[in-house]
Amino acid sequence: MNFIRQNKNSVNPNPRKPFAKAARIMALAGLLSVGMAACDDSILDETPLSDLNTDAVLSTRSGFENYINALVLSARNELTNGDNWYRYINNTDVASSAGAEYAGTYNWNNQITPTTGFVRYFWDWAYQEMILRANTIIEYAQKPELEGIWASEADKNAIIAEARFFRAYTYNILANLYGGVPIVDQVYASPKFDFVRASRQEVYEFAKNDLVFASQWLPATVAQEGRIVKAAADHLLAEVYISLGQYDNAIASATAVIESGLYQLMTERFGAFKDSPGDVFSDLFKEGNQNRSSGNLESIYVWQIEENTLGGGGTVGNSNLRNWAPHLANIRDPDGVPQLVTDSLGRGVGRSRLSVHAAYTVWLESVNGPTDMRNSKYNMRRKFYYNNPASAYFLQEIEPKTTREDTMRNIYPYSTKVDGKPLNGNNTSGRTAKDIMVFRLAETYLLRAEAHLKNGSPELAAADINVVRARAQAQPVDPADVDMDYILDERIRELLVEEPRRRTLIRTGKLVERVRKYDILVEGRESVQEHHEFFPIPQSAIDANFGAILQQNPGYNQ
Repeated sequence: MNFIRQNKNSVNPNPRKPFAKAARIMALAGLLSVGMAACDDSILDETPLSDLNTDAVLSTRSGFENYINALVLSARNELTNGDNWYRYINNTDVASSAGAEYAGTYNWNNQITPTTGFVRYFWDWAYQEMILRANTIIEYAQKPELEGIWASEADKNAIIAEARFFRAYTYNILANLYGGVPIVDQVYASPKFDFVRASRQEVYEFAKNDLVFASQWLPATVAQEGRIVKAAADHLLAEVYISLGQYDNAIASATAVIESGLYQLMTERFGAFKDSPGDVFSDLFKEGNQNRSSGNLESIYVWQIEENTLGGGGTVGNSNLRNWAPHLANIRDPDGVPQLVTDSLGRGVGRSRLSVHAAYTVWLESVNGPTDMRNSKYNMRRKFYYNNPASAYFLQEIEPKTTREDTMRNIYPYSTKVDGKPLNGNNTSGRTAKDIMVFRLAETYLLRAEAHLKNGSPELAAADINVVRARAQAQPVDPADVDMDYILDERIRELLVEEPRRRTLIRTGKLVERVRKYDILVEGRESVQEHHEFFPIPQSAIDANFGAILQQNPGYNQ
């Protein structure tokens, strides 16, 4: 099964191979054992050719720091390694893959199957990277023979806490995408083929226990950007408690962040661009403003993408611009002259076209008021201008387009949150070097509002929502108007681009309902079925787990 296999002499263990290859390896091992039956057993002793093995690395305090860095890298790979982040967004209530070449992804029965690549991607990322590395750190840190490397029990527990945070983060994602999944809480030294699924509730409980420990032992602040702090554990714990139906605990966890004295919603201009045209909301997403060192007291957990920073750079980087921005290079003026292929807006390819609901309906003045900062020209790009000097229409506003490919892929409103300097100076890739806020305080307020609502206190939910809306200069919401759909709409206004929307809709049980209501594509609205609420279990995992039945989710052919 494609879970975890640990070779103790490997710092970065290779993933388990599919069953066919495993069978060949075992058969080969059997033949070798017959051939060497009469030989000296010492020939089987392993002598590592390099000291870069797990036993060697995880024998010093600095070695654990290096392993944590590898875990931080794996966490970022949720976005960067497979460029699959848009899979969290498309065919939901906020966006769809609208370009002609993505036509095969409109139908849910075609795009969500046990053999679909991205369905397997998130599963493999979780079990072969995140959980493996987290479990390795947790196990080795508790070895009695390593007690001497720690400055104190608290020092050891802080390392364990960071690993347990990431393990909880991963299991929360698995529960939100797949429902119940196998819980792997140890490193196996030999192949294991008989995993079984825990219930979704049990997975959330497991994540909760990790986060309670992490909250107790993680530091409140850190010097190195991107490392995990106590508030990150409490923020995620609030979400997990909501999933468990433990609303008082969710409120307490969110309150621990909000009232810690370390975080605040930014209400004044800040950062390197504070004197440039814009507003405080746009400042949050300007280049270099994502970390606390920029003065941003709202960010809690940030992926480090920026070049020339520890853990930053890479070859994929931040692909939000590529996915969210329209394919403006395809636009032609009335004479057929094209836009420039590259310009200051970068190269979007129109993978995630905003729904009418996300682009227009949630911003209606009748619902939202006329002054919501998050819909300002600095935060939503709605006007475009011909930028090719060879065009007779140079610098004129682009007129409304009427062809399907233009309106669905090549030009449409989008969030300026995706703007950023090109990765490695390459303006044609559509990728940027901008860091990404994974958790920030505005979402903590919205999580507490959700917990208050489900706890029967809509007035307290409205109060939390209105803290977020006050910063945006939006009209306050009345408690009588607060329901789960309103909170989901407010999350669009506040967290568009940032939020892994599919996970949120699955977590709240609203995916199918809101796809049917808001997906801009008829085929998507009509093909989504109740069983699509969850991803299927990847067929590769089922096939490899030949020692026990790994039950498929209902509705998917096995």
